[in-house]
Amino acid sequence: MKNMLTEFIGTFFLVLTIGLTVTAGSQFAPLAIGASLMIMVYAGGHISGGHYNPAVSLAAMMRGALPSAQYVPYVISQVVGALVASIVVYVITGKTFAPTPGADATTLGALLVEILYTFALCLVVLNVAVAKKTQGNSFYGLAIGFTVVVAAFAGGGISGGAFNPAVGIGPTIINAMMGGGSWSAIWLYLVGPLVGGALAATVFGMQEG
Repeated sequence: MKNMLTEFIGTFFLVLTIGLTVTAGSQFAPLAIGASLMIMVYAGGHISGGHYNPAVSLAAMMRGALPSAQYVPYVISQVVGALVASIVVYVITGKTFAPTPGADATTLGALLVEILYTFALCLVVLNVAVAKKTQGNSFYGLAIGFTVVVAAFAGGGISGGAFNPAVGIGPTIINAMMGGGSWSAIWLYLVGPLVGGALAATVFGMQEG
């Protein structure tokens, strides 16, 4: 239960930060989002692993760092955290939000951005928080958080910058229910990150081997 609570809290504050900075139109949103992830990883990494992302949990499960029986409970906790955070953003601001591809982005371009930067995120997580050679380091949260900063600045304008199925699901549901938003792009934030996570687990296995 403590793992699920930790995953809920971490994902909640990640998505809350996304929603409040995005709805405010902050140009520093990627920095705030990456910093919030870094903080929550340091806060919960020793308890649950600090995934806050079904793609990261998938990669961890594939490499034996998460028991397969815990994968679905982790994902449920993460998605519920994202849903609750999206509701809180609506209560605070009266606005909804959801990741959407850029106006000039192609579907293939958006999908590739989600795959590639989720791959990068999951590979970093595996190498700094799972690999035996880096166990006990103090930089893991910083590395993970800044991977998201880079991803959001570089690819956010193309794909919408989710890199996380929970970030795709939670805000999209609330935006559709409360703000009349579309469901049409949600598949990008499921397929892209999960493919990226699986690829990262495969490559990490090659690196470890």
